[in-house]
Amino acid sequence: MEISNDKLNFLITGSSGFIGCSLALRLIKDGHNVIGIDNLSDSKIKKLQEARLFKINNYQGLGKGKWQFYNLSIENELSIREIFEKNQIEVVINLAAKAGVRDSIKYPKSYINTNICGFGNILEICKDFQVKHLIYASSSSVYGGNKKVPFSEEHFVDHPVSLYAATKKTNELMAYTYSHLYNLPTTGLRFFTVYGPLGRPDMAPMIFADCITQNKPVPIFNFGKMKRDFTYIDDVVEGIVRCIFNPIEPNSLTEKLSKLNPKGSAPYRVFNIGYGEAVDLLYFIELLEKYFDKRALKEFMPMQKGDVEITYADTSELNLVSGFIPSINIEEGVKLFVEWYKDFYL
Repeated sequence: MEISNDKLNFLITGSSGFIGCSLALRLIKDGHNVIGIDNLSDSKIKKLQEARLFKINNYQGLGKGKWQFYNLSIENELSIREIFEKNQIEVVINLAAKAGVRDSIKYPKSYINTNICGFGNILEICKDFQVKHLIYASSSSVYGGNKKVPFSEEHFVDHPVSLYAATKKTNELMAYTYSHLYNLPTTGLRFFTVYGPLGRPDMAPMIFADCITQNKPVPIFNFGKMKRDFTYIDDVVEGIVRCIFNPIEPNSLTEKLSKLNPKGSAPYRVFNIGYGEAVDLLYFIELLEKYFDKRALKEFMPMQKGDVEITYADTSELNLVSGFIPSINIEEGVKLFVEWYKDFYL
């Protein structure tokens, strides 16, 4: 079943987040109507949240899609239902979540409440209102300490090494159940390390940039023996958009995809979204040094609990279905990120 690329009504949860903001702006520019919800709960990133929402609001009135925003949590099922009752929402993209490996170990209950209970609300509402497609954020963290690279959707993912990873694996299982029971088309997206302008301050690119510009030691875990599949935000958004308009048809799967989802089964699938390259963390820092024109003070430290040594995406499944090929390499992406950072913070 294809979804027409004519004007559609979208709901994006987590719309003041890094990915949510960029996706909302892209869909509005493409002429779609977008309703965003976010609880704006993290006061530590108020400046970033305001900048993200300003970027969307500033695009209004240019003859494209419409934008509405509600300050809500996905744990507030009744209020979200009211939005559905008043609007003919066709596609839902759930990006709202408690993010981050380390905080999930410190604050497990909040992760369970939002990432599992909140996502359960979204599934129930999508089922009841018969949305055409539910896309939701999973994570590369579901691969845990997997040693086989690149990470493929066919790999075993039943050994998460953090509670955050466990909640994302749980989301995938919950989505499958709703797809199976109610024929709800769902697509889970396993994001790899996403970076770029207006990015998350709790992730390595922003932490490293802050340390370099403030003359603070850059914390380098596992004594620098780390690799990450850094994926630029524009590539991530392009990958999501390509998924939106191609919900799965149970009876028209390719032979390769049928290994993950046997013919005649639920309209469910999961994709990796990454650049498809494992970059040495020290090389990433070298690029930051180059574009900031400043040496980093490096503090080498042991591996942190819940962390993994490498992430590396096999994106062939998404390419097979949508033709998606990431286009922004690490050198170009870091340069663009640093240019934004200088303009925004310095």
